[in-house]
Amino acid sequence: MNQVNIVAEMPLETVVAEYTPVRSHSDAYQSEAMLEAEFIRQLIAQGYEHVNITSEAALIENLRYQLARINDMTFADTEWQRFFGTCIANANEGVVQKTRRIQEDYVQTFKRDDGTTKNVYLLDKKHIHNNRLQVINQYAVESGTYKNRYDLTILVNGLPLVHVELKRRGVAIREAFNQINRYQRDSFWSGSGLFEYVQIFVISNGTNTKYYSNTTRELSVKEAAGAQKTKKTSNSFEFTSFWADASNKVIADLVDFAKTFFAKHTILNILTRYCVFTSDELLLVMRPYQIAATERILNRMEISNNYKKYGSIDGGGYIWHTTGSGKTLTSFKTAQLATELDYIDKVIFVVDRKDLDYQTMKEYDRFEKGAANGNASTRILTRQLEDRDEKGNPHTYSLIVTTIQKLIVFITKNKTHDIFRKRIALIFDECHRSQFGDMHTAITKAFKNYHIFGFTGTPIFAANSSSGGNLFLKTTEQAFGDKLHSYTIVDAINDGNVLPFRIDFINTVKEKDGIADKKISAIDEERALLDSHRVSLVTDYILAHFDQKTKRGEHYVVKGKRLAGFNSIFAVSSIPAAKLYYEEFKSRSHGLKVATIFSYTANEEDADEGFDNDRVDKNSRDFLEAVIAEYNAMFATNFDTTADKFQNYYKDLSQRVKDREVDLLIVVNMFLTGFDATMLNTLWVDKNLRQHGLIQAFSRTNRILNSVKTFGNIVSFRDLKQAMDDAIALFGNREAGGIVIIRTFREYMEGYEKDGECKLGYIELIEKLTAVFPIGQRIIGEENQKEFIKLFGAILRLRNVLTTFDEFEGNEIITERDYQDYQGMYLDLKDKFRPEGGELEEINDDIEFELELIRQIEVNIDYILILVAKYKGSNCKDKNILDNIYAAVRSSVRLRSKKELIEEFISKVNVQTQVEEDWREFVREERDRDLQNLIIEENLKDGETRKFIENAFRDGAIKTTGADIDRILPPGTRFDGGKRAEKKQGVIAKLLKFFEKYFGVV
Repeated sequence: MNQVNIVAEMPLETVVAEYTPVRSHSDAYQSEAMLEAEFIRQLIAQGYEHVNITSEAALIENLRYQLARINDMTFADTEWQRFFGTCIANANEGVVQKTRRIQEDYVQTFKRDDGTTKNVYLLDKKHIHNNRLQVINQYAVESGTYKNRYDLTILVNGLPLVHVELKRRGVAIREAFNQINRYQRDSFWSGSGLFEYVQIFVISNGTNTKYYSNTTRELSVKEAAGAQKTKKTSNSFEFTSFWADASNKVIADLVDFAKTFFAKHTILNILTRYCVFTSDELLLVMRPYQIAATERILNRMEISNNYKKYGSIDGGGYIWHTTGSGKTLTSFKTAQLATELDYIDKVIFVVDRKDLDYQTMKEYDRFEKGAANGNASTRILTRQLEDRDEKGNPHTYSLIVTTIQKLIVFITKNKTHDIFRKRIALIFDECHRSQFGDMHTAITKAFKNYHIFGFTGTPIFAANSSSGGNLFLKTTEQAFGDKLHSYTIVDAINDGNVLPFRIDFINTVKEKDGIADKKISAIDEERALLDSHRVSLVTDYILAHFDQKTKRGEHYVVKGKRLAGFNSIFAVSSIPAAKLYYEEFKSRSHGLKVATIFSYTANEEDADEGFDNDRVDKNSRDFLEAVIAEYNAMFATNFDTTADKFQNYYKDLSQRVKDREVDLLIVVNMFLTGFDATMLNTLWVDKNLRQHGLIQAFSRTNRILNSVKTFGNIVSFRDLKQAMDDAIALFGNREAGGIVIIRTFREYMEGYEKDGECKLGYIELIEKLTAVFPIGQRIIGEENQKEFIKLFGAILRLRNVLTTFDEFEGNEIITERDYQDYQGMYLDLKDKFRPEGGELEEINDDIEFELELIRQIEVNIDYILILVAKYKGSNCKDKNILDNIYAAVRSSVRLRSKKELIEEFISKVNVQTQVEEDWREFVREERDRDLQNLIIEENLKDGETRKFIENAFRDGAIKTTGADIDRILPPGTRFDGGKRAEKKQGVIAKLLKFFEKYFGVV
């Protein structure tokens, strides 16, 4: 009989290797009910049980039965009441606590009636197919703020862990997202709150299907309610994800999505293995390419273990996932799962010292206490490698995070250590950089039985390898082994996981005072490029266009601080260039916070600079000392150029750039790789970049933040066009140029064709707007009103892009006053279709308002007070000024809530009015009176309420969750039939209205 050697026995792939859609096209109309029925049929065919549960009582009874089944037990009635009340439906727990229970505390210790203790499993994460999958539909909720009926929910052992919301084909998928938000606001929390256990949401219109985590949904609702309303991060619709196969081909159709994402092994793997509950209590659900990469590495480890290929690159490989696509999360999950393999003694996660940020350390330390301490000193690393705790007692460290520098020191000092003979998985973060030199060779020579893996956004191929060095260690493949999975910049932009780039090549600057354009030409000679006059002209350009490029008209709140727009990095060619530009900016009056950092680098080819300032020439080091002294004065810090303090300067500066406390950072090489800052949107370039260095530098700008940040801005003062094309061809594909780079100014103005579809330009849209909806005429009828909303929304989106083009100034077509009037009409309709605190009618689900794009350009209270002062200056007779004031207020998202306040103040203005002083006094009096009335009307606790409001104005948001809101409410009982919850929601609504009226007016 033939014998077969098993190479590796692995569970089914979570992400299918390649998927071919099987759906047959039909021209027949498909209603939402038909779509739902088809989806259920598909799930039943895949082994799901369809159960008729439409009420909470039936849901709880089923949960009791399913938990008893998986735990091979029977709950007595008294036991079930205690277990359900304390371990499942604790009234004091919300989404965060329930998410932690599913992700971490899924084994509940329960004391039974007979005094014995039983471990009750909510999920079996070790043997996933022991879990029972059920599907319910049309579940009815009667006890929420509004009655709701949910489309479909997937129960796992009776708990609702995945929720699906459907819309019929032809309806925007965003409507399903918005509907889930309303359910969260109105009813998920109601009754026993079981729907707060949902971990993953799926939205579909049949044609397109996406998924996202409960964190995205919950925080999106909070933002919409005002808790974080002016800053959208990973909680907005932009962060919903498509499912795909391992070749990154999107699986969008609902039936195809059901066949793959909802395959039993796939959905159970996602829920039990591929979710990460972070130290910030956010649930991250991994994307398909991240899961595929993780499983490719684990599979390679299995094969190399069975074939004994460890100890060489045959037992390793590398993952090519473009910068900004979440490599750190993927590598973290890979390291975590690798520790579970019984033949792996230890996993060592290796980073460069500049890349180990605080957040990464927190995540690893949370997974294994002390895991990230190995980077602190070689002594700690040695102790952890020898499995000893701080007191010298035995303690197993299955995962250790260390810097490559500390690891090399350990290897140098411990050449015959026992660790080198153990089975070690080495995982390198950002492996395109320093791991190709002597350090890499030393590591692979020291460890005898290693599996080695690297993650990179820009691999080193033969085409972009250096000319010198070891001939056998020039490329990523030579250093780490085969490419196991790729997700290119083109894939990421197509999926909406990173932003495209918009690039301006500035070879000339429009001169004042008759200076010739050629003075700023991007000439190759470095001496000419650093000519003081050219440096001055480049600085002129940056200062003239800084607000435009970084969108300083947009305001949002971060960590209680109200910020405007984004910030930027200025990459220059050398340390002398950094010095010249820093001094030039310092000599100007501009109000920007400018910083710089540089250090020794061996040559221009190096991607990084180190922290060794002893090798920087004395003049440059003295200059850097002076720069850091100015930074210390600016931020009350205490850094200098000595090794340890300079590293701390780097870390502090990094955090302040991320927090938008630094406006412009001048760098040579530092910060151009491996640095993630979502609030950074612009890179100014006055250096020659190429290949992986160019893509890495450009990618500092393209992290997704919100709907206003539509692309990464690159402003180049050198001719990098060919270098850019070459880099995109290498790291995307040769047809990728039109995908990675956004379109031209002319195309956005005049229109263009995309995928055979004609996209209208700004000119034609404005012509249609003014012809169909002229100023001064009411828009009659719901269909006409919806058409106006869609048309003006399209104009808002186009203007958001066009305003970053220099050519748009003077080509706006309509006047600012007319634009304000149209914006006012748009917001009036918003108030009609989405009344404050009211339920959205089903017929209006397809309306999506671009409110963030309005906030980008709207006026503020200072502007209004300037107009009021002008009105006073006209002896209160110029009615045109009043019209301008009212138009500005109507066109502003923020000022509309203050409309009555502004109008009442204007009615009191006379020739004796001191506008600013009287306005402040007027607002204080009105605010005190309104707050006193609110306290009396709602019987709130006076002192606690006033403190609560003070904190809200300090933090820039009303805190609607937690104990603070409960402290201000009047006394009540827990058994009042839900009246206290209703009272609480009413108070929150009034507090939000009060806050909106008075926040930001003084």
